[in-house]
Amino acid sequence: MSSELLGVRAVKRQRRRRAVIESWRVYRRNLLGMIGLVILVFFVAIALLADVIVPKERLSVTGATGEAFAPPSAGYPLGTDELGRSILDLVIQGSQISLTVGFIATIISMVIGSLIGIAAGYFEGWTGAVLLRLTDWFLVIPFLPLAIVLASLLTPSLLVIAFVIGITTWPGTARLVRAQVLSVKQRPYVERARALGAGDAQIISRHILPNVFPLIFANTVLVVAIAILTETTLSFLGLGDPFSVSWGTMLEFAFEAGSISLGAWWYLVPPGVAIVLVVLAFTMCGYALDEVLDPRLRSR
Repeated sequence: MSSELLGVRAVKRQRRRRAVIESWRVYRRNLLGMIGLVILVFFVAIALLADVIVPKERLSVTGATGEAFAPPSAGYPLGTDELGRSILDLVIQGSQISLTVGFIATIISMVIGSLIGIAAGYFEGWTGAVLLRLTDWFLVIPFLPLAIVLASLLTPSLLVIAFVIGITTWPGTARLVRAQVLSVKQRPYVERARALGAGDAQIISRHILPNVFPLIFANTVLVVAIAILTETTLSFLGLGDPFSVSWGTMLEFAFEAGSISLGAWWYLVPPGVAIVLVVLAFTMCGYALDEVLDPRLRSR
Protein backbone atom coordinates (compact mmCIF):
# COMPACT_ATOMS: atom_id res chain seq x y z
CA MET A 1 0.00 0.00 0.00
CA SER A 2 2.80 2.40 0.83
CA SER A 3 4.51 1.70 -2.51
CA GLU A 4 1.24 2.42 -4.32
CA LEU A 5 0.89 5.73 -2.50
CA LEU A 6 4.47 6.62 -3.35
CA GLY A 7 3.78 5.79 -6.98
CA VAL A 8 0.67 7.98 -7.02
CA ARG A 9 2.57 10.86 -5.45
CA ALA A 10 5.39 10.47 -7.97
CA VAL A 11 2.88 10.62 -10.84
CA LYS A 12 1.33 13.76 -9.36
CA ARG A 13 4.73 15.42 -9.01
CA GLN A 14 5.59 14.51 -12.60
CA ARG A 15 2.30 15.97 -13.84
CA ARG A 16 2.88 19.17 -11.91
CA ARG A 17 6.41 19.45 -13.28
CA ARG A 18 5.14 19.01 -16.83
CA ALA A 19 2.41 21.57 -16.22
CA VAL A 20 4.95 24.11 -14.94
CA ILE A 21 7.24 23.50 -17.92
CA GLU A 22 4.36 23.85 -20.37
CA SER A 23 3.13 27.02 -18.66
CA TRP A 24 6.59 28.55 -18.84
CA ARG A 25 6.84 27.59 -22.52
CA VAL A 26 3.55 29.36 -23.26
CA TYR A 27 4.56 32.37 -21.17
CA ARG A 28 7.88 32.76 -23.01
CA ARG A 29 6.04 33.13 -26.31
CA ASN A 30 4.32 36.26 -24.99
CA LEU A 31 6.63 39.19 -25.78
CA LEU A 32 4.85 41.67 -23.52
CA GLY A 33 4.89 39.20 -20.67
CA MET A 34 8.64 38.66 -21.00
CA ILE A 35 9.29 42.41 -21.13
CA GLY A 36 7.19 42.90 -18.01
CA LEU A 37 9.00 40.06 -16.25
CA VAL A 38 12.42 41.56 -17.03
CA ILE A 39 11.30 44.94 -15.67
CA LEU A 40 9.92 43.34 -12.51
CA VAL A 41 13.07 41.30 -11.89
CA PHE A 42 15.12 44.48 -12.29
CA PHE A 43 13.09 46.50 -9.78
CA VAL A 44 12.78 43.61 -7.31
CA ALA A 45 16.55 43.12 -7.40
CA ILE A 46 17.06 46.84 -6.75
CA ALA A 47 14.59 46.71 -3.84
CA LEU A 48 16.31 43.68 -2.30
CA LEU A 49 19.76 45.26 -2.63
CA ALA A 50 18.67 48.82 -1.79
CA ASP A 51 20.38 48.90 1.62
CA VAL A 52 23.60 47.62 0.06
CA ILE A 53 23.58 49.96 -2.93
CA VAL A 54 22.46 53.01 -0.96
CA PRO A 55 23.11 52.98 2.80
CA LYS A 56 20.37 54.82 4.66
CA GLU A 57 22.92 57.21 6.14
CA ARG A 58 23.23 58.84 2.73
CA LEU A 59 19.56 59.84 2.89
CA SER A 60 19.87 61.74 6.16
CA VAL A 61 19.91 65.52 6.15
CA THR A 62 23.37 65.60 7.74
CA GLY A 63 24.71 63.16 5.14
CA ALA A 64 23.67 65.27 2.14
CA THR A 65 26.67 66.73 0.30
CA GLY A 66 25.12 68.17 -2.86
CA GLU A 67 23.59 71.54 -3.63
CA ALA A 68 19.85 72.01 -3.38
CA PHE A 69 17.98 71.35 -6.64
CA ALA A 70 21.20 70.66 -8.56
CA PRO A 71 20.46 69.39 -12.09
CA PRO A 72 21.69 65.98 -13.29
CA SER A 73 25.47 65.76 -13.48
CA ALA A 74 28.26 63.20 -13.37
CA GLY A 75 28.21 63.13 -9.57
CA TYR A 76 24.41 63.11 -9.35
CA PRO A 77 22.99 61.35 -12.44
CA LEU A 78 19.40 62.28 -11.53
CA GLY A 79 20.11 65.55 -9.73
CA THR A 80 19.41 66.45 -6.11
CA ASP A 81 16.40 67.38 -3.99
CA GLU A 82 15.80 70.46 -1.86
CA LEU A 83 18.16 69.09 0.81
CA GLY A 84 20.99 68.21 -1.55
CA ARG A 85 20.33 64.45 -1.48
CA SER A 86 20.77 62.35 -4.60
CA ILE A 87 17.50 61.64 -6.40
CA LEU A 88 18.93 58.34 -7.61
CA ASP A 89 19.53 57.26 -4.01
CA LEU A 90 15.98 58.24 -3.09
CA VAL A 91 14.52 56.30 -6.03
CA ILE A 92 16.50 53.18 -5.12
CA GLN A 93 15.45 53.31 -1.46
CA GLY A 94 11.90 54.23 -2.44
CA SER A 95 11.59 51.06 -4.52
CA GLN A 96 11.99 49.00 -1.36
CA ILE A 97 9.13 50.73 0.47
CA SER A 98 6.75 50.94 -2.49
CA LEU A 99 7.16 47.29 -3.50
CA THR A 100 7.00 46.07 0.10
CA VAL A 101 3.76 47.92 0.80
CA GLY A 102 2.36 46.75 -2.53
CA PHE A 103 3.12 43.08 -1.85
CA ILE A 104 1.86 43.13 1.76
CA ALA A 105 -1.35 44.93 0.74
CA THR A 106 -1.87 42.44 -2.09
CA ILE A 107 -1.48 39.47 0.25
CA ILE A 108 -4.06 40.95 2.63
CA SER A 109 -6.43 41.73 -0.24
CA MET A 110 -6.10 38.31 -1.88
CA VAL A 111 -6.52 36.37 1.38
CA ILE A 112 -9.68 38.27 2.34
CA GLY A 113 -11.10 38.24 -1.19
CA SER A 114 -10.34 34.56 -1.75
CA LEU A 115 -11.81 33.40 1.57
CA ILE A 116 -14.98 35.45 1.18
CA GLY A 117 -15.32 34.55 -2.50
CA ILE A 118 -14.97 30.81 -1.87
CA ALA A 119 -17.38 30.90 1.08
CA ALA A 120 -19.94 33.04 -0.78
CA GLY A 121 -19.86 30.75 -3.82
CA TYR A 122 -19.77 27.39 -2.06
CA PHE A 123 -22.20 27.84 0.82
CA GLU A 124 -25.85 28.39 0.03
CA GLY A 125 -28.54 30.02 2.13
CA TRP A 126 -28.01 32.97 4.41
CA THR A 127 -24.24 32.51 4.70
CA GLY A 128 -23.61 33.02 1.00
CA ALA A 129 -26.23 35.79 0.81
CA VAL A 130 -24.69 37.77 3.69
CA LEU A 131 -21.18 37.48 2.25
CA LEU A 132 -22.41 38.51 -1.19
CA ARG A 133 -24.19 41.57 0.22
CA LEU A 134 -21.05 42.48 2.18
CA THR A 135 -19.01 42.30 -1.01
CA ASP A 136 -21.54 44.41 -2.90
CA TRP A 137 -21.50 46.99 -0.11
CA PHE A 138 -17.74 47.37 -0.38
CA LEU A 139 -17.99 47.53 -4.18
CA VAL A 140 -20.50 50.37 -4.05
CA ILE A 141 -18.18 52.54 -1.93
CA PRO A 142 -15.27 53.95 -4.00
CA PHE A 143 -12.19 52.32 -2.52
CA LEU A 144 -9.91 55.37 -2.79
CA PRO A 145 -12.07 57.73 -0.66
CA LEU A 146 -12.55 54.89 1.82
CA ALA A 147 -8.80 54.29 1.93
CA ILE A 148 -8.19 58.01 2.49
CA VAL A 149 -10.64 58.08 5.40
CA LEU A 150 -9.16 54.98 7.03
CA ALA A 151 -5.57 56.19 6.53
CA SER A 152 -6.39 59.57 8.06
CA LEU A 153 -7.99 57.95 11.11
CA LEU A 154 -5.15 55.51 11.83
CA THR A 155 -1.55 56.18 12.81
CA PRO A 156 0.58 56.49 9.66
CA SER A 157 2.96 53.55 9.19
CA LEU A 158 3.88 51.07 6.50
CA LEU A 159 1.78 48.27 7.98
CA VAL A 160 -1.22 50.56 8.45
CA ILE A 161 -1.02 51.76 4.84
CA ALA A 162 -0.73 48.16 3.63
CA PHE A 163 -3.71 47.16 5.79
CA VAL A 164 -5.81 50.05 4.53
CA ILE A 165 -5.07 49.20 0.90
CA GLY A 166 -5.71 45.50 1.44
CA ILE A 167 -8.98 46.02 3.31
CA THR A 168 -10.36 48.25 0.55
CA THR A 169 -9.31 46.34 -2.60
CA TRP A 170 -10.55 42.79 -1.93
CA PRO A 171 -14.17 42.98 -3.27
CA GLY A 172 -13.17 42.60 -6.94
CA THR A 173 -11.23 39.44 -6.14
CA ALA A 174 -14.13 38.07 -4.10
CA ARG A 175 -16.52 38.56 -7.02
CA LEU A 176 -14.19 36.79 -9.48
CA VAL A 177 -13.53 33.89 -7.12
CA ARG A 178 -17.22 33.47 -6.29
CA ALA A 179 -18.15 33.23 -9.97
CA GLN A 180 -15.49 30.55 -10.51
CA VAL A 181 -16.57 28.60 -7.43
CA LEU A 182 -20.21 28.58 -8.59
CA SER A 183 -19.02 26.92 -11.80
CA VAL A 184 -16.62 24.44 -10.21
CA LYS A 185 -18.95 23.15 -7.50
CA GLN A 186 -21.45 21.96 -10.15
CA ARG A 187 -18.92 19.69 -11.87
CA PRO A 188 -19.39 15.90 -11.69
CA TYR A 189 -16.27 15.10 -9.65
CA VAL A 190 -17.44 17.46 -6.90
CA GLU A 191 -20.85 15.80 -6.87
CA ARG A 192 -19.19 12.37 -6.68
CA ALA A 193 -17.02 13.48 -3.77
CA ARG A 194 -20.08 14.78 -1.96
CA ALA A 195 -21.96 11.54 -2.63
CA LEU A 196 -19.05 9.51 -1.21
CA GLY A 197 -19.33 11.42 2.05
CA ALA A 198 -16.64 14.08 1.69
CA GLY A 199 -17.16 17.05 4.01
CA ASP A 200 -17.22 20.70 3.05
CA ALA A 201 -13.65 21.30 4.23
CA GLN A 202 -12.35 18.36 2.18
CA ILE A 203 -14.24 19.38 -0.95
CA ILE A 204 -13.03 22.98 -0.70
CA SER A 205 -9.40 22.03 -0.05
CA ARG A 206 -9.15 19.11 -2.51
CA HIS A 207 -11.43 20.20 -5.36
CA ILE A 208 -12.54 23.82 -5.18
CA LEU A 209 -9.32 25.60 -4.18
CA PRO A 210 -6.98 23.85 -6.71
CA ASN A 211 -9.31 24.84 -9.56
CA VAL A 212 -9.74 28.40 -8.34
CA PHE A 213 -6.09 29.02 -7.45
CA PRO A 214 -4.90 29.80 -11.03
CA LEU A 215 -7.48 32.60 -11.23
CA ILE A 216 -6.40 33.91 -7.83
CA PHE A 217 -2.74 33.85 -8.85
CA ALA A 218 -3.34 35.70 -12.13
CA ASN A 219 -5.50 38.30 -10.38
CA THR A 220 -2.85 38.76 -7.69
CA VAL A 221 -0.38 40.14 -10.22
CA LEU A 222 -2.89 42.78 -11.32
CA VAL A 223 -3.82 43.69 -7.74
CA VAL A 224 -0.17 44.46 -6.93
CA ALA A 225 -0.22 47.22 -9.55
CA ILE A 226 -3.39 48.69 -8.00
CA ALA A 227 -1.85 48.49 -4.52
CA ILE A 228 1.30 50.33 -5.61
CA LEU A 229 -0.76 53.07 -7.28
CA THR A 230 -2.92 53.41 -4.17
CA GLU A 231 0.15 53.64 -1.92
CA THR A 232 1.54 56.34 -4.20
CA THR A 233 -1.72 58.27 -4.05
CA LEU A 234 -2.00 58.07 -0.26
CA SER A 235 1.65 59.07 0.21
CA PHE A 236 1.26 61.98 -2.20
CA LEU A 237 -1.71 63.18 -0.15
CA GLY A 238 0.45 63.11 2.99
CA LEU A 239 -1.14 59.97 4.46
CA GLY A 240 1.91 57.72 4.15
CA ASP A 241 4.65 56.97 6.64
CA PRO A 242 6.51 60.29 7.15
CA PHE A 243 9.66 58.45 8.31
CA SER A 244 10.04 56.30 5.19
CA VAL A 245 10.96 57.24 1.63
CA SER A 246 8.73 55.83 -1.09
CA TRP A 247 8.03 56.94 -4.62
CA GLY A 248 4.80 58.53 -3.43
CA THR A 249 6.47 60.51 -0.65
CA MET A 250 9.09 61.68 -3.14
CA LEU A 251 6.34 63.17 -5.29
CA GLU A 252 4.79 64.75 -2.20
CA PHE A 253 8.10 66.31 -1.11
CA ALA A 254 8.80 67.52 -4.66
CA PHE A 255 5.39 69.19 -4.85
CA GLU A 256 5.75 70.83 -1.43
CA ALA A 257 9.26 72.06 -2.26
CA GLY A 258 7.95 73.82 -5.37
CA SER A 259 9.93 71.81 -7.89
CA ILE A 260 7.32 72.55 -10.57
CA SER A 261 7.67 76.31 -10.30
CA LEU A 262 11.46 76.02 -10.01
CA GLY A 263 11.68 73.85 -13.11
CA ALA A 264 13.33 70.98 -11.22
CA TRP A 265 11.83 68.28 -13.43
CA TRP A 266 14.45 65.77 -12.28
CA TYR A 267 12.75 65.66 -8.88
CA LEU A 268 9.38 64.63 -10.35
CA VAL A 269 10.20 62.52 -13.39
CA PRO A 270 12.32 59.64 -11.91
CA PRO A 271 9.80 58.46 -9.26
CA GLY A 272 6.95 58.96 -11.72
CA VAL A 273 8.69 56.90 -14.39
CA ALA A 274 9.51 54.18 -11.84
CA ILE A 275 5.84 53.96 -10.80
CA VAL A 276 4.67 53.79 -14.42
CA LEU A 277 7.21 51.09 -15.32
CA VAL A 278 6.39 48.88 -12.34
CA VAL A 279 2.62 49.17 -12.78
CA LEU A 280 2.94 48.57 -16.52
CA ALA A 281 5.17 45.54 -15.90
CA PHE A 282 2.70 43.97 -13.47
CA THR A 283 -0.13 44.60 -15.95
CA MET A 284 1.80 42.98 -18.81
CA CYS A 285 2.66 39.97 -16.66
CA GLY A 286 -0.98 39.68 -15.59
CA TYR A 287 -2.26 39.59 -19.16
CA ALA A 288 0.42 37.05 -20.09
CA LEU A 289 -0.65 34.83 -17.19
CA ASP A 290 -4.24 35.08 -18.38
CA GLU A 291 -3.11 33.61 -21.69
CA VAL A 292 -1.23 30.84 -19.90
CA LEU A 293 -4.17 29.89 -17.70
CA ASP A 294 -6.94 30.31 -20.30
CA PRO A 295 -6.62 27.99 -23.33
CA ARG A 296 -9.24 30.02 -25.20
CA LEU A 297 -6.98 33.10 -25.22
CA ARG A 298 -4.09 30.88 -26.34
CA SER A 299 -5.99 29.75 -29.43
CA ARG A 300 -6.58 33.34 -30.50
